[in-house]
Amino acid sequence: MYLALRRLWRSGRRLLAGAAALAVLVGGGAVSLAVADGPTPVHREDRILSMPERPGSPTDVRIDTSFFTSGGGGRRPAILLAHGFGGSKDDVRGQAEQLARSGYAVLTWSARGFGRSTGAIGLDSPDREVADVRRLIDWLGHRPDVEQDGPDDPRVGVTGASYGGAIALLAAGYDKRVDAIAPQITWWDLADALFPQNAAGQAADSGVFKKLWAGIFFTTGSTSSARGSAARSGPGRCRFTADLCALYERAAVSGRADAAGVTLLRRSSPSSVGDRIKVPTLVLQGQNDSLFPLDQSDAMARTIAANGAPIAVDWTSGGHDGGNQESDRVDTRITAWFDRYLKHDAKAGTGPAFRVTRSGGIDTTTGQPVLRGATDGRYPGLNGTTDRTLRLTGHQQEVANPAGGSPPAVSAVPGLGGAASQLGSLGQGLALDFPGQRAVFDSAVLTSPLTVTGSPRVRLTVSSNADAGDAVLFAKVYDVSAGGQQLLPSQLVAPLRVTGAGGGRTVTVSLPAIDHEFPAGHRLRLALASTDLGYASPAAPAVYRVSLASGSGGPGLSVPTVPSLTTGQPGLPVWTWVVPAVAVAAAAALLLSGRRGLGRRTGPAAARQPEPALLDVPLEISGLSKRYHGSTERYAVRELSFRVERGQVLGLLGPNGAGKTTTMRMMMGLIRPDAGDIRIFGRSVRAGASVLSRVGAFVEGAGFLPHLTGRANLDLYWRATGRPAEDAHLTEALEIADLGDALDRPVRTYSQGMRQRLAIAQAMLGLPDLLILDEPTNGLDPPQIRQMRSVITRYAATGRTVIVSSHLLSEVEQSCTHLVVMDKGQLIAAGPVAEITGGGDLMSVGVEPMADTELAATAGKLAGLPGVGAVQTVADGLLVRLDRMTVPELLAELLRLGVPVTRVGPHRRLEDAFLTLIGGPA
Repeated sequence: MYLALRRLWRSGRRLLAGAAALAVLVGGGAVSLAVADGPTPVHREDRILSMPERPGSPTDVRIDTSFFTSGGGGRRPAILLAHGFGGSKDDVRGQAEQLARSGYAVLTWSARGFGRSTGAIGLDSPDREVADVRRLIDWLGHRPDVEQDGPDDPRVGVTGASYGGAIALLAAGYDKRVDAIAPQITWWDLADALFPQNAAGQAADSGVFKKLWAGIFFTTGSTSSARGSAARSGPGRCRFTADLCALYERAAVSGRADAAGVTLLRRSSPSSVGDRIKVPTLVLQGQNDSLFPLDQSDAMARTIAANGAPIAVDWTSGGHDGGNQESDRVDTRITAWFDRYLKHDAKAGTGPAFRVTRSGGIDTTTGQPVLRGATDGRYPGLNGTTDRTLRLTGHQQEVANPAGGSPPAVSAVPGLGGAASQLGSLGQGLALDFPGQRAVFDSAVLTSPLTVTGSPRVRLTVSSNADAGDAVLFAKVYDVSAGGQQLLPSQLVAPLRVTGAGGGRTVTVSLPAIDHEFPAGHRLRLALASTDLGYASPAAPAVYRVSLASGSGGPGLSVPTVPSLTTGQPGLPVWTWVVPAVAVAAAAALLLSGRRGLGRRTGPAAARQPEPALLDVPLEISGLSKRYHGSTERYAVRELSFRVERGQVLGLLGPNGAGKTTTMRMMMGLIRPDAGDIRIFGRSVRAGASVLSRVGAFVEGAGFLPHLTGRANLDLYWRATGRPAEDAHLTEALEIADLGDALDRPVRTYSQGMRQRLAIAQAMLGLPDLLILDEPTNGLDPPQIRQMRSVITRYAATGRTVIVSSHLLSEVEQSCTHLVVMDKGQLIAAGPVAEITGGGDLMSVGVEPMADTELAATAGKLAGLPGVGAVQTVADGLLVRLDRMTVPELLAELLRLGVPVTRVGPHRRLEDAFLTLIGGPA
């Protein structure tokens, strides 16, 4: 569990910041390298810098740094790029090189206690990590290639995520030479982040301990994986400073912060110097983040804006709990921010004052959420711009806190929040409350959609029978569907400790800040649970009584909204723009090829001539590669080669991200490959290639005009291609698709299965020789899947070729004759289905429990029989490789030998073969 959480913690863009305090930037030799993995070479200079362990200390720490530049000489603004907790400078190398190519001098470093840097971890302590950054700025102030605003004053920006985001804020507060910052998914008040308190009027040290995240912090910092002086103290030792180690030990025992701990954590908090941060600040905070929720970014945004500094706030889709980190978009916006405020480029677009990423549903081709941005000209804060009070029903209820806080309710689990949020868009949820351990209050059913943007609030009266008089509760707002399914937005809860609750106390509770649309027909449910997996609960059993109290709008839930937010619309269905675009491109290609035909064919044009040996081959792919946009190392498809013959039904298999859809798009000429060749019937594929008229495709999902009949939609589509009506072969396509009378009904009356079959009929118009189908059974029920399988096999039976991408392995096994298995953009296996699955010659024989010696003796007897190739003992029986022996003969021999057989069957089906090939669980 820990290793999985740690990997999730270190993945994405959680960049660490920190490096320790330096007195004199001397030490370690520098190594210069030319990094030429992109179109523009990047020069990297590695250097170990010695810095004092603390100001005035005779002991030094060693900080590992890298300095990146690109292009010609001259001065340029500098950027300090920090990494995330548990990582090193190597984690941000790709972003550093990209910034260098954008005209910046970029300095990265490994913070104290991580990578090759030495020293104890101080959690961005002002006299340790922050002092290190100030001396790194000193070093930049003496570089001849860094733009200077004055003596020892380089023009410099700072960015980083999580640990690195906090150092960006602290650096701006402690060093006036910092000119702009872009902190990401980070903290403003570390004491409040690790000991949150969401009930107004409670003491500062009464927060509830975020034990699961704190445990990850301190166990990550206590492993021996990092090098340096602290690591040499031995595995498992606390590699933080002594006062931080003591703080964690006290909190782990008591479950709450003491005054000394709050003071210590606030020294490492940007809030301690918030009034000094007066530089342009781009605040990027994740919505899927139970570690540093949106209230942390709200506090920093309000404080810095009050200082008069330019500020923009961006609520991204990701966060510490996972989800889509929007890395490319975030990196682009950060670069534009620095272009405006470091390069003083007035034309640089820094984006809206407020942006929030919203889900636009699920992309059926990838299974991933479709993201859209909603924007506004000013940041509304967590109270929104308008407020609405929803009446809640429910009388006073008793909530039991079990002894030891076990079993705990479940809300956020580090690393699963993003996945849970994605499940939420499918109407699923992972939150779990136990009967008797929660109070519930429901709103009326919504008559219209309600989008909540900000932090809902509620007034509660809480009393406790516990001797200490404290009540610890976890407040959450569920989205409850008409069918009763409940979803917890972003898996977030608001912990609160109500002190002095023995005699009853009324408090105002701020619930987690969210951006979530509650559809019409749903209702909101306020739940107050006594436990939560991520937090410390009182060990002693107690009973709390919870009831609604009247607020300004009466007893109910006050929800913030921002009606002025403008949400970008999703793109039109692909057929509405691909068909005309392909038609125009084809026409242009015909004109160009006609003109070129008047002259001599030379050079690249000659290379596109048909390959005579492949004129009867539906598809041959050779050395196909496609990199991700803006990346020189990450491949969507890499050196892919395979061939498809007439009459085959080829299954294109692979996990999400394997490159299947990218490959299909390149087959259609919608994407240009970086390398390699695709030939359809001997002709090279490119945008508008005439050979594409022999291809039918269903790649991006079905898109039809709902008010028109199925027949009218097909007719409209065919006319858009500009080809003669008689070439459509509509009757034949419809016979194969088997739509019957439904063809003359409006498409809005179609079931999902009928829509899919209509889409297949559309792809079959013109009876193309090569049919390409991406997830044709997506969303279909079992009878519809069987019908679709019949459609595909009937079409291939006409002598044509079908390529199918699907996640349903059982369907692929039943309908496909051949397979291509991809993983991470590369070919893993290709060939007939029987060849890849191992055919039927490897049999699994289950037997009743028997001694290992007896099982081995039985295997030896079987292996000696004619017609048996090999026998192997396994945990639950035998694997028998048949060589001319039939299965009935094998069973007869087993019975003759007295083997207590429980089952006999093929050992390796497609699912087993697929998981084996991609390295998945067996």
